[in-house]
Amino acid sequence: MTEYGRGPGPEPWHPQDPYGDGGWEGQQAHTGHQPAYGGLPQQHPQQHPQQAQHGDWTQGQQPPYDQQQYPYYDEQGHQHYGRQYAGQDQQYAAHTPQQYHHQGGWDATGSHGHVPYAADPGDPYGQQPASYGTEQPDLYGTEDAYPPPIPPGRRRPEPEFEPEQEPELRPEAGGEEHPFFAGGGADEDGDDEAESRAGRGERRGKKPVKSKKRRTGCACMVVVLVFGGGLGTVGYFGWKFYQNRFAPAPDYAGNGTGETVTVEIPSGAGGWDIGRRLKAAGVVKSAEAFVHAQGQNSKGSQIEAGAYVLKKEMSAASAVALMLDPKSKSNVLVTPGERNSGVYQAIDKQLGLASGTTGKVARKQYKNLGMPGWAENTSTMKDPLEGFLFPGTYPAAKGMKPDAILKQMVSQAKQKYAAYGLPSKAQALGLKNPFELVTVASLVQAEGKTHDDFRKMAEVVYNRLKPTNTETNQLLQFDSTYNYLKGASNIHISEREINSNTNPYNTYTHKGLPPGPIGNPGEDALKATLNPTHDGWIYFVATDGTNNTEFAKTYAEFQRLKEKFNASSGN
Repeated sequence: MTEYGRGPGPEPWHPQDPYGDGGWEGQQAHTGHQPAYGGLPQQHPQQHPQQAQHGDWTQGQQPPYDQQQYPYYDEQGHQHYGRQYAGQDQQYAAHTPQQYHHQGGWDATGSHGHVPYAADPGDPYGQQPASYGTEQPDLYGTEDAYPPPIPPGRRRPEPEFEPEQEPELRPEAGGEEHPFFAGGGADEDGDDEAESRAGRGERRGKKPVKSKKRRTGCACMVVVLVFGGGLGTVGYFGWKFYQNRFAPAPDYAGNGTGETVTVEIPSGAGGWDIGRRLKAAGVVKSAEAFVHAQGQNSKGSQIEAGAYVLKKEMSAASAVALMLDPKSKSNVLVTPGERNSGVYQAIDKQLGLASGTTGKVARKQYKNLGMPGWAENTSTMKDPLEGFLFPGTYPAAKGMKPDAILKQMVSQAKQKYAAYGLPSKAQALGLKNPFELVTVASLVQAEGKTHDDFRKMAEVVYNRLKPTNTETNQLLQFDSTYNYLKGASNIHISEREINSNTNPYNTYTHKGLPPGPIGNPGEDALKATLNPTHDGWIYFVATDGTNNTEFAKTYAEFQRLKEKFNASSGN
């Protein structure tokens, strides 16, 4: 027996005789020399087949060996059939040896010639006939048959068997696949179905053909990225929401470092605005922490506008406490009625500048500080900015420029005057322009003491400016204008001194209003100027010399008030 599992003859391998040494259907091999398949020589290919029909294998009957046909191929690759007859030892000497050199027949010595393989080198038995007999079943092509033997040089490792009941693991078995994960379309399904009907022998004997349908990993990757990105986004915003709503705000600890910084808080700024400014300056770690600390402090709402000198990296609670301390403020305060000269000195002191620096800047740059268009500047005016540095608190710290501070004050005055409608109300009060209205307000602020005094004082001014005034003949006769001229605040001025001075700011010798405002009026004086009394007041005297101002409608009443003043002052 050879390594192919059969005898030396060319007979095919049979499933019931795997070793070729026994008869079919359990028959024992005969002793002595026995040619293949009972010594039946192969039929010459040119002999006409004369095989009769016999029963198939399923009936347990063995058809005669003498009438079975076996295929062979000629030199042109055509297939022929021959017969073997039992008991005959037919030789092929009658034929030329060259005729069967490549036809797969027996030669004179009984040795087997080489039969050419079929066109497909991967399946040497792929083109053999369906059965041994013309009407016998093909035992090699059925699903129940064993695969034909493969030469040693062409053998491959046996593929692992995969159960048929798991079609999802065997795409070639015809199992459907969702189009989303498959690269093929409807046309490829037919190919898969045809492939699934192929015999086991063909699947194992031939080189497997790669299927066009592929499971796309990119599609799975896209799904994972989409869902993963969505979960990541939701988690991030969820964490931020938790941090903003429930977690404590980031905050420093302690009273800060040794490095100081000036922070300017504008008027009307709330907790969040203050917190953002402090965070930008490096004072607190977060605006949220400052707002929380301000709410925890009972006086937190009393933080005012201005400039504050604070330390860097302070805890929010320490920053709130320091801002409530007046020592931390670095501001310039303009009081109602204060003259510009006093404001300039305060700015120089706060900025650490030489005395007179801010006054020089004001005189040189007043046109660039944002003055309203109706403001005047004449040669007789002492300061064109007088009356336009509106009272209030303004940040002023070292490192800041004087003109920047003056711009804030002028801007505030411009906004207030526009809000009160000065341009439209000046003529209704008998004045030429809003500039004169500001001048009247500065006089009311300088001479009055209380809000009631302001309204009566405004009426005194308007009555004395009337052309019909026969009591003073349009002379205001205000000591405040002369004091402004002198840069003093003296209530004891002799008639000789006053009557001898002819400066336009001396309202004892010049009729009408002075050249310009004599101070910066506050809102109370401004409101009183716009809404004076109408009681006929034309005279007034500070009978105590300071706070108590009394008014009179006639000259006789004025003389009694003057005597009262002289008595209180010791004149």
